[in-house]
Amino acid sequence: MKTSNWLQWAMAIAVGWAAVGTAAAGPKIETAPDRAKTTLNPRLRQIGTIKPRRANEIPGSNWTLGCETLDRDFADFQQYKEYIVPLGIKTIRLQGGWAKTEKAKGTYDFTWLDTIIDDARGRGLNILLETDYGNPIYKGGGGWDLAGGFPTSEEGLAAWDRWVEAMALRYKGKVRDWAMWNEPDINKQHKPGDIAAFNIRTAEIIKRVIPDARIAGLSLASSSPKLLEDCLKVLAEKGKVDLFHWFIYHGYAFNPDTSYQNVEELKATLAKYSKTAKMRQGENGCPSEKATKFALSNHPWTESSQAKWDLRRMLGDLGHDVESAVFTICDFNHTGREINRKGLLWATADKTVEKIKLAYYSVQNAVAVFDSTLERVREPAVAVMYGKGTASYAYRHKTTGRALIVLWDNSGTPDDAFVTRPAQVVVKGLAMKDPVWVDLVSGRVYAIPADRITSAGAFTIFKDVPLYDAPVLIAEKGLVLK
Repeated sequence: MKTSNWLQWAMAIAVGWAAVGTAAAGPKIETAPDRAKTTLNPRLRQIGTIKPRRANEIPGSNWTLGCETLDRDFADFQQYKEYIVPLGIKTIRLQGGWAKTEKAKGTYDFTWLDTIIDDARGRGLNILLETDYGNPIYKGGGGWDLAGGFPTSEEGLAAWDRWVEAMALRYKGKVRDWAMWNEPDINKQHKPGDIAAFNIRTAEIIKRVIPDARIAGLSLASSSPKLLEDCLKVLAEKGKVDLFHWFIYHGYAFNPDTSYQNVEELKATLAKYSKTAKMRQGENGCPSEKATKFALSNHPWTESSQAKWDLRRMLGDLGHDVESAVFTICDFNHTGREINRKGLLWATADKTVEKIKLAYYSVQNAVAVFDSTLERVREPAVAVMYGKGTASYAYRHKTTGRALIVLWDNSGTPDDAFVTRPAQVVVKGLAMKDPVWVDLVSGRVYAIPADRITSAGAFTIFKDVPLYDAPVLIAEKGLVLK
């Protein structure tokens, strides 16, 4: 009898542990030098590979990692949590989930969100927590999913206020960074005045509970400068712009580099209303296969073009001084629509992680190199002769002065080919003692033949640099092989 009771007790404990978050077994993260396999052959001598860095090994960076839709059970945090820290990104984006938390009026069960937030904090991660979405247990309580409307009834709005306050009280001291209702502009009933008013209502509650909270406002799907200004005008008229530390836009584009005219206009628009707030890219990612729904659908994406797209978005954002989100850590099964394949991890319809995509390792490479010890060189420092459009940005280590440049063919939507063409690159004022060529998709590092490098005063000329539609580096060796 004692043995039977002991077994029952042990089984109950095991079930309890599983319920609150035992990690699911998934594919092993590869650490070998060839972990990111591509067919690229730059016809140079390989001398090494970028070594991944865990989030706790990186002092700070520009990136946020999407861990969304847990509020609607479209994904399972336990399936992918062990993949977050090895990726290297230090901040994750979560969504609050009012409808999941308050299933009976006046009763909040935060167990599911406590488990995730406590786990993330235990891993040393910073959290950006969104307040969305609505709750249909209240008449006029708003929609529970993407594109659902704001709460509209007196009862629904009062319940929303209580929800936001309860969440802020719950996570005071644990969550400093907050974001507003996601993509309100998708719902065409929401006018700029409605969006601004709802943001004010929500942000003031958070600030009352957490005075030092940093709040990202608007969370717009669009990157339209006009829409931003229409919202900012209302905020300014009410004297509420300074409630917000950032203003978020998304703005997907098949060629990610076509976004940056709008991004610069967004920054200029915001500067008219605030001297301190900054624009923040809050959600962008690329599918790894053709999709029929969601952003960037009806295009023959592959894991290769996804990896290229994600890197171009990350480094384009960095080059335009915009904090940048990678959407998303894992594929998720959006009920009633389809599986969203923008994840760095491939998941089945039942949320099981079955594969690590190429993009996971490519993002890992970028994060390992581009941390907060680098600063962008703002004056023109790079000229590229290639015959097609290119993007290029220069960086310098803040203490050692060691330099690198990142460049790519930005003339079109990324494809799945790995064929380079030669470019002539002139660098001004960024001397490199031991420059190497790096492919960020694979992380492979190559020697640059001495006869391809010429110095003349402040200028260095690199001849026949392999270039294609994914970011490559010319970098001081010590910055990439550590």
